[in-house]
Amino acid sequence: MNPHLSYITQLGAIRLKRLRQWLLFLSILLIGLSWWGIIAARSGLTIRTFERESIPLLYLAPQQAKAVPGVLIAHGYAGSKQLMLGYAHVLARAGYATMLWDFDGHGANPNRLQRFELQQNLNVALKALLEQPEVDRTRLALLGHSMGSGIVMAAGIEHVHTFAATIAVSPTGAGVTAQAPHNLQLQAGSWEGRFIANAQRLLAASGGTNFDFAAGTARELVVVPNAEHITILFNDVSHQAALRWLNATFNQFNRTEYADRRMGWYGLHLFGWLLLLTAVASKIVLPKPYLKKVHSAKRWGGLLLAPFVAAIALTFLNRSVELASLGGVQVGAAVGLWFCIAGVAWLALLAHLPRPTWRMAGLGLVLFALLWVAFGAVAQVVWLQWWLIPTRLQLWLPLSIACLPWFLASGIAQQGIGAKARVGWWFAQSAILIGGFVLTLNFLPQLGFMFLLLPLFPPLIAVLSFVVALVDEAWSSALASALFFGWILAAGFPLAS
Repeated sequence: MNPHLSYITQLGAIRLKRLRQWLLFLSILLIGLSWWGIIAARSGLTIRTFERESIPLLYLAPQQAKAVPGVLIAHGYAGSKQLMLGYAHVLARAGYATMLWDFDGHGANPNRLQRFELQQNLNVALKALLEQPEVDRTRLALLGHSMGSGIVMAAGIEHVHTFAATIAVSPTGAGVTAQAPHNLQLQAGSWEGRFIANAQRLLAASGGTNFDFAAGTARELVVVPNAEHITILFNDVSHQAALRWLNATFNQFNRTEYADRRMGWYGLHLFGWLLLLTAVASKIVLPKPYLKKVHSAKRWGGLLLAPFVAAIALTFLNRSVELASLGGVQVGAAVGLWFCIAGVAWLALLAHLPRPTWRMAGLGLVLFALLWVAFGAVAQVVWLQWWLIPTRLQLWLPLSIACLPWFLASGIAQQGIGAKARVGWWFAQSAILIGGFVLTLNFLPQLGFMFLLLPLFPPLIAVLSFVVALVDEAWSSALASALFFGWILAAGFPLAS
C-alpha cells in the first residue's frame, strides 16, 4: 500500500473524529443553553397544572401577586393550551393572572369534541380561575384564537357585566353589538385574508373604532403584519397589542420589557439535537442493500402523479365513508389515508422495493426516538401537547402505518443522490404536498382543516429530509419518518364524537 496514501487516510480519519467530537460538544452546549432559556422564561411566575371535570388546565400568574386581573385564554381548532402560552407569558409578566385549558377533543382532554359543550368548558375554566388566590374576581377578561375567538366573544356577550374586555385573534363570528361584548379588540394576520374580512364585519357590527374604555364600548382592529393563522400566536405585535388593550381596560400602568422568545429557544434545541444526530449517524455503518437504479422519470413522475391519485381516491371514498371523522379523529385520519394512497401509487410507479432487515428496522426506531426527543421534549412546555393521552396513543400506529408508503417511496427516490439534489427534493416534495392537499380540498371542502398542515410541510419535510440524507437507507428513514409524522397527526387533530 502506498505509504503517502495511508498517511492521508489516517489524517482524514483523525480530522473526522475531531469534527465529530466538536459536533457532540456544540450540540450538548446548544441543548443545555436552550433548556436554560426555557426555564428562565418560567422564573418569577406561579405555574399550576390541574384538572376540573376532566378538563386539563394551566394557570400562570406573577409570583406573590395579589388581587390582579384574571384572563381566560382559549385556543383554536386543533390547538391546545400550550399553543397559547405566548400570550400567557407576556400577560403574566405584566401583572395578569391567566388560565388556559384544552377544549373537549383537544390536547390532553379525553372527552370527544362536542361543539355545544365548548362554552361549558370555558365556564369550568372561569370557575377554576376565580378559585385562584391571586385573582381579583371583579376584573376579568377574555382572549381567544380562531374557534376560541367565537367562544370568548359569545361568553363576553352572554355575561357582558362579568368580563371587562374581549380580545378575538383571527376571529370567526359572533352576534356582537355596540354594547356587547365590552371593550372588543379584534386581531388578524396580514396573510389571513378571510379572517381580516371577518374582523372588519365584526368591527362594523359592533359600532366601529372607538376608545371609550370607561363605557365598555371601545373597539379596534389590529392587523398584525407578516402573520398567518398560526404564526400570529407567536408574534410580538399581537402579544403587545393584547397587553396594551388590557392595560387600557383596567387602567394598568405596569410596563414590561418581556418579549416571548421561547420559540427561539425551542428552535435552538431542535438544531442542537440535529447536530447530535449528525455526529451519531457518522458512526453508524449500515451496509447498503442492492438497489436497482430507478429512472428519474419514475422518481419525479411518481411524486407528481401520486397527489392526483390520492385526491381522486378520497373523493370517491367520501361517497361511502365519512372521511372528516374517520377513525374517531377529525381530519387527521383522512390525512393519513391521503398519504397511504399517494405513497402506494408512487411505489407502484417506482416498481421496486428494497428488502428490509431487522437492523434497518432497529435503526429506524432509534432515529424515531431521537426525532421524538428533538422535536417534542421541549415542545410540551413551549407550544404543543406532545405527550399522547391513551386515546390518542391508540391512533398513533395506524396513522404511522398509513404514512409509511409515502416516506418509503420518498426514501427510495432520494437514495444515493447528492446534497444539492436533496435540496431540490425537499423543495419539490414540500410544494407538491401543499399543492396535493389544496387539490384535495377543492373536491372535499369538509376537510378544510387540512390547511392547518400546509405551513408545517416545509419545516417538517426539511427535518425528515435531513434524516434521509444522514442515513441514506430507505427503510430506516421511512420507518423513522412515518412513526414521527404519525405521532404529529395523533397529537394535533381533535378527537371526533
